[in-house]
Amino acid sequence: MPDRTQNGAAGAAGRAPSADRPDAVRNVVLVGHSGAGKTTLVEALLAATGTIQRTGRVEDGGTVSDFDEVEVRQQRSINLALAPLTHNGIKINLLDTPGYADFVGDLRAGLRAADAALFVVSAAEGVDGLTRMIWEECATVGMPRAVVITKIDHQRADFDDVVASCQAAFGDGVAPLYLPVVAGGKVSGLIGLLSEKFFDYSGGGRAETEPGPAYREQIETYRGGLIEGIIQESEDESLMDRYLSGEHIDTKALIEDLEKAVARGGFYPVLATCAGHACDTVVGMAELLEIITQGFPSPMEHPLPEVTTIDGRPVTGLSCDPDGPLLAEVVKTTSDPYVGRISLVRVFSGTLRPDMVVHVSGHGMADRGHEDHDVDERIGALSSPLGKLQRTTAACVAGDICAVAKLSRAETGDTLSAKDRPLLVTAWDMPDPLLPVAIQAKSKADEDKLAQALGRLVAEDPTLRLENNAETRQLVLWCMGEAHADVLLDHLAGRHGVEVERVDLRVPLRETFGGKAKAMGRNVKQTGGHGQYAICHLEVEPLPSGGGLEFVDKIVGGVVPRQFIPSVEKGVRAQMERGVLAGYPVVDIRVTLYDGKAHAVDSSDMAFQIAGQLALKEAAGKVQMLLLEPVDEVTVLVEDEHVGGVMSDMSSRRGRVIGTEPVGTGRTLVRAEVPQLEISRYAIDLRSISHGTGTFHRSFLRYEPLPSHLADRLRAATE
Repeated sequence: MPDRTQNGAAGAAGRAPSADRPDAVRNVVLVGHSGAGKTTLVEALLAATGTIQRTGRVEDGGTVSDFDEVEVRQQRSINLALAPLTHNGIKINLLDTPGYADFVGDLRAGLRAADAALFVVSAAEGVDGLTRMIWEECATVGMPRAVVITKIDHQRADFDDVVASCQAAFGDGVAPLYLPVVAGGKVSGLIGLLSEKFFDYSGGGRAETEPGPAYREQIETYRGGLIEGIIQESEDESLMDRYLSGEHIDTKALIEDLEKAVARGGFYPVLATCAGHACDTVVGMAELLEIITQGFPSPMEHPLPEVTTIDGRPVTGLSCDPDGPLLAEVVKTTSDPYVGRISLVRVFSGTLRPDMVVHVSGHGMADRGHEDHDVDERIGALSSPLGKLQRTTAACVAGDICAVAKLSRAETGDTLSAKDRPLLVTAWDMPDPLLPVAIQAKSKADEDKLAQALGRLVAEDPTLRLENNAETRQLVLWCMGEAHADVLLDHLAGRHGVEVERVDLRVPLRETFGGKAKAMGRNVKQTGGHGQYAICHLEVEPLPSGGGLEFVDKIVGGVVPRQFIPSVEKGVRAQMERGVLAGYPVVDIRVTLYDGKAHAVDSSDMAFQIAGQLALKEAAGKVQMLLLEPVDEVTVLVEDEHVGGVMSDMSSRRGRVIGTEPVGTGRTLVRAEVPQLEISRYAIDLRSISHGTGTFHRSFLRYEPLPSHLADRLRAATE
C-alpha cells in the first residue's frame, strides 16, 4: 500500500481512473450518521491509493467530497459526492452520502448508483436510527454490505461495545475480520482473525508479525464466531460438521467462502479503521480496499433495476454489457456557474460517449414540479469528478459512473437511452417532503429571477416539491426538514443571486353557516337608459360536512323569470368563493330561492348575479358563521419505545388517535386525525420525539369547525 502523506500537491488527482470493462468496477456507497467519518474515510482511501497526497479540510476548497459553498461553510456533507480511485487494476467509485436525514434524497441516489454499501459507524457514537433504517432497506433488496468502525482511537471508543451494538442493530451475519490494537490511546495495527497475524502500522508502513499472547483470548472469542458465520453461508454443507468435530478448516477456503458470502449479501464483515488528523497513523485502508475489490460484487453481479418502454411495457434481456443497448440513469444533478448543468450518470448497459445523441425519458414526478421528459439531447463532455476537478474521460462503460456536462433537459431520476430505442428505468422510492416553507421575493428584481432559480433547484433535488397555492396565494417549498430548507434558501441567494424571505404559512380555512337565515338581495339602480333591477329572497341553512352547495329553486308564478334563476345561483357561487365575513370560501350550505321580483326592461343576468351575492352576504350577518379548519389523516411509523411520546404529542396538537397496529418487529403504526394548523412543523418535531427514526404521512381528510377561541383570534387578525 502506498505511503500516505499529509502535505503536498494534488498528486495523481489530474489523472482520471478509467475502466474498460464492467468486472473491473466496484460501485460502493458510504452510509452513516453525520459525523461518523465517511468523508474522512473517503479521503484516506484516496490518499492510500495515491489518488491524492493530502487529506483534511482546506480553507480554499473544503474536502474532496465537501466542496459546495454551503458544505465548506457548515463543515458537513449535504450532497452526494463521487470519488473515483484505482486499486490493483480495479476502479472503485466511492459515493459519499450525507448523514443527515434532511438530505435523504442524496443518500437514496447513492444507494441507487451503488452495488454495495459500507456502513460507517463511529466507535464513539454507535449506531443511530437512520443508519438502522437504511440497513433494513439494503436488506430488502439484498445489497451486499460491510461495516467500517471509525475513530477507534477516540477516548470513548470501546471496540467490543460497538461491535455488540452493530450486531444488535444489524442482526445475524455481522462479525469482525480484524481486531484493533490500541495502547495509550493510539492505534498501532490490526490483528487478522482468520490469518491470526498482527499487521503493524506503527512504523509508517504495514509489517506482518505475530500477535502478543495478551490478545489470544480475545482472538479466540471473535475468531470462533467469525468462522461459524462464514461456514453458515458456505455452499459446502459439510464444513459445519467438520468444524464442529474439531477438524482444521483451511484458511484459504474460509477466505474464498467469505468473499462469496459478502458478494451475495449474506455475510457482513466488520472492519476497524483510524484516519484523519487525530490519528498518528492511518490504519485499515489496505484491509478495507481488499474487501471492496475482492469481496464486493462487480456491476455484472448486481441485478439491473426494472426497465420498461416509454409506454410502460416491461423490457427483459438487458445485462451489464458495454456492447448492449444504452441504458443509463441520472442519479444527481448540479448547477455550476461556469460549466452549467452537470449530471452524475450511472450506466447500466451499453457505453456512453461524448457527442452521442441520447433519448431523455421523464421520471413521473410531475406532482413535485418535475415535468416528464421525452426528448433527444446530445451528450457533452464526459468526466470523472474529484471534488471541484472535472477530469475528462473518453467513455463510460456499463457498470461505471461518470459526470455529463450540459444535459439541459435531463433531471435527477431521468433515463438516458438510445434515441431509436427509448427506455425508462423504474424510479427509485423517494420520501415525501412534509415541511412546508412559505417564501416571497424580497424585491421586484428577485421576483423576476425567482421562477428560473426555483426551476433549477427542482431539477437538482427530487425531494423538493414546489407549490403555487392558488387559494392562499403563497409560494410554498415542501422540504425534508429545517436544514434542507436552509440549504435551499442559501443556494437561492448564493448560487442564483435571488433573495427571498420566509413568511407565515397560511392554512386554507373555510366558512359555513351555523344556523338557518333568510335574507333579501336587492339590486335596484336607475340611471339614464337601462338600469339594473333584481330582487331575490334566499333561505340559507347548513349542510353536513362535504355537502358543498345545494341550490333549490322554489319560485312559483314566475316572479323570477326562468332565465334568471341560474344567474342567482351563479352569483351565490361567486360570493361563496370570495367568502362572506373573514374572506374564506363558504362551503356546505343549502340555498333556497323562494321569492323575488324582476323588471321587464332593467332585469338582466348580471343584475340577478349581484342580487344573489348581496342576499348571501346579508344572510351571513344574521346568524353565527363558523370557521372550518382542514383536518389531515396522519399515520406515524415509530419504534415501539416512542409510541407513548407520539400519542401524547398528538393530543397536544388537538389530534385524535384513531388506533395503533404493530408493523414488523419493534415498530408501531399510529393513526390519528390532526388539524393542519397544528401539524405544519411536525416533520421537525417527530424527528426530535423519535430520535430520527420516525416517519409519517399525511393526507387531507375533511373540514371541521375551528374552536371558538381560535376562530376569534383568526378573525381579529384579518380585521
